[in-house]
Amino acid sequence: MEQFFASLNHEHRTSNVEQFYIVHLAAQAGVRYSLENPYAYIDSNVYGFLNILEGCRRHSPRHLIFASSSSVYGLNTKMPFSVQHNVDHPVSLYAATKKANELMAHTYAYLYNIPTTGLRFFTVYGPWGRPDMALFKFTKAILEGTPIDVYNYGNMKRDFTYIDDIIEGIIRIMDKIPESDCTWNGENPRPSSSKAPYKLYNIGNNNPVDLLYFIETIEKYLGKKATKNLLPMQPGDVPETYADIEDLTKATGFKPSTPIEEGTKRFVEWFRGYYKT
Repeated sequence: MEQFFASLNHEHRTSNVEQFYIVHLAAQAGVRYSLENPYAYIDSNVYGFLNILEGCRRHSPRHLIFASSSSVYGLNTKMPFSVQHNVDHPVSLYAATKKANELMAHTYAYLYNIPTTGLRFFTVYGPWGRPDMALFKFTKAILEGTPIDVYNYGNMKRDFTYIDDIIEGIIRIMDKIPESDCTWNGENPRPSSSKAPYKLYNIGNNNPVDLLYFIETIEKYLGKKATKNLLPMQPGDVPETYADIEDLTKATGFKPSTPIEEGTKRFVEWFRGYYKT
């Protein structure tokens, strides 16, 4: 991933050395670990992001794109989640740090005229995915014959978004340089834009999937049934995510094209090949 964006940045450079892009995707991720080690999230997501912003202030990139998260929607229940919705009620420190990133980025965009776009990622999955994510954990456990923990007794939905679709969206947004929104009104502020050169977008599959169906899909491609350990809702978690991607589609033509069945199949094939199972 790092090599991909390094080469992409090189291709976008012009003869002016100041014309470069920053795509910041690094973070301490994960809702559940933030309950165990909150300091890691402040160190990485707040102080770490401040270093990125200070670098932007000194070197003026053409465009800063940074990863936010669907977790910022917190206690919101109106579906689908829209970038026009208020997001002031996070339920995990991870979510709070991502909301803080959005506020920090807006401040620097306003003060130093740094064109900035935040992308709220919705449950990214695929080959080389994080070992703490459900698809990786479930696949590994099913193959090993160990039970999988299924929270809220399986009554959950996630807007699973395949990694190739995420990359496509990032590529499309890179040259959509934000400008001041001349229609923005402080008496009725629109959350997704600003007087600053700043924009927010959801980037998701726009198609939430039942958790139990997700598990059935993994079972299908593994050819093996899971033993489910049904548990209550985990603190800091939410029952459903669902991305409204209308703004991103209008701006870039972005349309996710990978159904959960195809994405899960590709992951299982990668997992079996990589771990030689």
